[in-house]
Amino acid sequence: MVETDFLIIGAGIIGLSVAKELSCRFKDARIVITEKETEPAYHASGRNSGVLHAGFYYSSDSLKARFTAEGNRILTEYCLEHGIPINRCGKVVVAKDEKELNGIFELKRRGELNNVNVQLIDEKELEDIEPNANTYKKALYSPTTSAVNPKEVSIHIADSLKSKVIFIFQNPMLKIKNDIAITNKGKIRFKHLINCAGLYADKIAHQFGVGLRYTMLPFKGVYLKYTDSSLLQKHVYPVPDLEYPFLGVHFTKTVDGQVKVGPTAMPAFWREQYNGTENFKLSELSEIFFHTSRLFITNTFNFRRLALEELRKHMKKYLIKQSCHLVKKIDINNFGGYSSPGIRAQLFDKSCSNLVMDFVVEHGERSTHILNAVSPAFTCSLAFAKYVVDNIKNY
Repeated sequence: MVETDFLIIGAGIIGLSVAKELSCRFKDARIVITEKETEPAYHASGRNSGVLHAGFYYSSDSLKARFTAEGNRILTEYCLEHGIPINRCGKVVVAKDEKELNGIFELKRRGELNNVNVQLIDEKELEDIEPNANTYKKALYSPTTSAVNPKEVSIHIADSLKSKVIFIFQNPMLKIKNDIAITNKGKIRFKHLINCAGLYADKIAHQFGVGLRYTMLPFKGVYLKYTDSSLLQKHVYPVPDLEYPFLGVHFTKTVDGQVKVGPTAMPAFWREQYNGTENFKLSELSEIFFHTSRLFITNTFNFRRLALEELRKHMKKYLIKQSCHLVKKIDINNFGGYSSPGIRAQLFDKSCSNLVMDFVVEHGERSTHILNAVSPAFTCSLAFAKYVVDNIKNY
């Protein structure tokens, strides 16, 4: 039997960041990360857009607002210190009409409350910053928004931990009883367990009697590639509907200078439904269909409109149409194929039939459970890990 002070479930960016923080604070502690896949960041951590967000979208009383700006700074410094490629290109948020100007002003207000460097600019200033971006009267400029390769960053953090942390890959969690975790490769006795299981964080938490009001709903996203990298030099985003957890179709300038548009955010029918019937689980299909249907019927936060809109985005012509107003000139013949899909683990509160918008961390006996680590969790990861470790009890 393996014995450890800290057992971390999940080798995504959150699990890796928590392990990094624990190893710094408790230098003599034994730390084990168990991961059901063959490598770190196999799921959302390695499949997200790679954008390091600045932190101006979120209400000032949220954990997202608390950790995004700091997380951006820490992760940027980490990449620069270790020679990890980062595209510090910046981002503009553009409006398409008079109505959306209010959204621009609200984002500026939130940015100021969150101590984020955001600048309200006019059309002439926008032309100097990003000549091909198209806006109505005003736009918002975020100079600290960047892009990285999320897989590369995650692998680097994992490699830096190999002398301090024991990794056990291809090791699914089967059952947890008291202070014993029963895995595919044997038993692990722990003093404290940190649940960073992403798409399955709710299932792990429920074994501790934690987070029983929640379940996870998966949303699948893909980007469409644009073959002419000279189209834009910066990220170009629309004004989002702040009632939804998604930021709308936008242009991303990748770390290697390429351009992509998206993403979709279509409800998936099981938790790891990347392609076709891959990873199909009937029990997940039944559970997710039940909760998604409930959302569709109750129409909480206009879910019907959201779902139908996302369904349309799976038609290439419609996705392209959604992006064209963001730029002045574009050649629709330069849109290429789709990127590899990613799945967002989105927490659903069954007690009020609603999607949870902020991070959720709950504690149980000898355990800490990160139940909702939605975007911008990658940006927040190193800062958020400090908060998680600060709140670990009884060690």
